Amino acid sequence: MTAALTIAFVPGVSPAKWARVWRDRFPSVELLLRPIGQADVDETLAGDVDMVFARLPVSEVHNAIPLWTETAVVATPKDSALAKATEVTAADLAAVHVVDAGPVPADVDGALDLVEANVGVVVLPQSLFRKASRKDLVARPLADAEGTRVALVWRDEDASDLTAEFIGVVRGRTANSSRSQLDQPGGSGQAADAGSRPTRGGAKAGSGGQDGTVGGKAKAKSPGGGKSGAGKKSNTGKGPTPGRGKMRGKPSRGSKGNR
Repeated sequence: MTAALTIAFVPGVSPAKWARVWRDRFPSVELLLRPIGQADVDETLAGDVDMVFARLPVSEVHNAIPLWTETAVVATPKDSALAKATEVTAADLAAVHVVDAGPVPADVDGALDLVEANVGVVVLPQSLFRKASRKDLVARPLADAEGTRVALVWRDEDASDLTAEFIGVVRGRTANSSRSQLDQPGGSGQAADAGSRPTRGGAKAGSGGQDGTVGGKAKAKSPGGGKSGAGKKSNTGKGPTPGRGKMRGKPSRGSKGNR
């Protein structure tokens, strides 16, 4: 069967730039993309998705590579007093009604509807405010706010050469430093043999895909591979941080079989 990698992403996080690099570098490996809700991360990883771009915290049984921190902003009407400020302080928030203090509202659209109705203000990641595109609202940075962290998340049993290559793409690894031979001509175009453990050097590949395509997990997977995340330490030498996933520098070597 052809090899494929399925990546999900939460609202406000676009995988487009990495998808372009992947399809240019590994045209024979199908990349399937799936939008999900932030609350769906665990269920998605338990299904047919290999990796997820999600906001921390996530379950501590998952592996997580933090990528960047989003700026926390306060959404307010254009004609409000807060709109005149360059940033909003905690003291400013104490003087107004806060519809949702964040860091990520459970219902972003519903919360912003209330802001447009002059009910109050909302705290949320800047990327989600931009995605909402509310012309009657403005966003002002929230001073001293921790912000939200976006991470690439996966399970131990879903680790493979394909997931390792995708991590390399996300981290900016060049084609010349690619860990495997996925992009080399003359490959067999077949998934790894069932029952074999992929090495760091190369799961083989199949056909290309399109942005937004929905599909199954990587079809280069061997049977087996129990969940071992909760008791495993990260490569930093420290145990997992509760609720934030195991912070990892690279994926553990799992196995994938034909799907």
